[in-house]
Amino acid sequence: MDAVSDNRHVPLCIDLDGTLIATDTLWEGLVSVLISQPWLLFAVIGWAISGKAVLKREIAARYVRKGDEWPYRAEVLERIRLARESGQPVWLVTGAAESTARTIADHLGLFDRVLHSSDTENLTSRRKRERLVSLCGDGGFDYAGNSRDDLAVFDAARRAIIVAPDRAASRWGSSNEAELLPLEKISPLAILKSIRVHQWLKNILIAVPLVLNHEVANFGLLLAAIVAFFSFSFLASAVYVVNDISDLANDRQHPRKRLRPLASGAVSIPVASATAAALLLASIGLASLLPPLFWAVLALYALVTTVYTFVLKRKLLVDVFTLAGLYTVRIIAGAAATGVDLSFWLLAFSIFFFLSLALVKRYVELDELAEESDMQLKGRGYVGSDKDMIGQAGIASAFSAAMVLAMYVHSNEVVSMYPQPALLWPLCPLILYMLLRIWVLARRSQMHEDPVVFIMRDWRSQLTTIAGAGLVLLAALL
Repeated sequence: MDAVSDNRHVPLCIDLDGTLIATDTLWEGLVSVLISQPWLLFAVIGWAISGKAVLKREIAARYVRKGDEWPYRAEVLERIRLARESGQPVWLVTGAAESTARTIADHLGLFDRVLHSSDTENLTSRRKRERLVSLCGDGGFDYAGNSRDDLAVFDAARRAIIVAPDRAASRWGSSNEAELLPLEKISPLAILKSIRVHQWLKNILIAVPLVLNHEVANFGLLLAAIVAFFSFSFLASAVYVVNDISDLANDRQHPRKRLRPLASGAVSIPVASATAAALLLASIGLASLLPPLFWAVLALYALVTTVYTFVLKRKLLVDVFTLAGLYTVRIIAGAAATGVDLSFWLLAFSIFFFLSLALVKRYVELDELAEESDMQLKGRGYVGSDKDMIGQAGIASAFSAAMVLAMYVHSNEVVSMYPQPALLWPLCPLILYMLLRIWVLARRSQMHEDPVVFIMRDWRSQLTTIAGAGLVLLAALL
């Protein structure tokens, strides 16, 4: 039987980046290394000058990932399974560094042979084609790939299996047999999901000082608050992207976070990096329209969130206090942007209120751990047995927030601002109802991992918020 027509003698060669896994190992490693070790920038430039093979080797040595920490394409794994069942040998043929290729091959245990880049050869495009032709002959192999670099290899293959094709690959013209491997469609809204536009709702806190000082009708101040809102939102989204890149390994081990656009490979690392840079520039541009004090608050937020991303979020309890502080910083930013007075009582209430919500976030994550009390929460400083303590602290913070609010309602400051301050007293039980209901749902394992977003979406919380706003309005007008 002709060797070319017999699957048992024609290997199925599988590309790695973008084909077997829904990401690019070099880009992911490069950006992650620069984020965690920015002082290596000039070293990276030197490696790139020395050649792409050297760059891949050096990045792979510093960006070490286990075999189960990559987003594998289920459709490609199924195609490999069918090939093996038919007796067809399967090779992993990749331009990735040896350590990366071997780790993935050893983890999957599906490949009869592994070809990869070396210190002197970047095994992509025509070099990959020449290597396969020298081993199998022209038309002596099937090849699954996805990018422009694979076009040259497709031309020499018996069968081209085009995976998640880009424009160049989809226009591939050849007399050889071609197969388009159907994949689950990626939503064009993936970029919006990656910057977490829904999280912008949190930045409405910027308007709180304006509202409480009864300056909403002042068009100039209202416009300043709107500009501050978008400046803060753009910066926060840029930080979310950077955080997701730095936390890819942990996210891919999480039952829900693994579906995030970056962790799943729906958004590429270059696109995500460019998006973060554009958002940062937009944030700075808008901030330039506001008072210098807003710049200082925005810079403080950027600094603290950066330190949180790489250090503080892994520290026991420090992380939740930092999160509570970052919510309070949004209120401070609103005051800085508009120039209105900032109440001590508002800041004190904010700290306790958001500390309770931050503790809910950790409680929910701990609740998802297995029953073993010594199991550690990935990327955090908590173990399963901490759950009860976190719950107690969170409920205590909820009552502290209500207590501070009660003291504020009784203060001389409120008496001078509101004709009917007694109408503000129902705010205390309303706040307690909102927070305690969240904690009850968390204990029932029915809580969204982000309680602030839950409040924004939950109709009961919305009604509670509207009722509270109505009381404030009545107290000011009657």
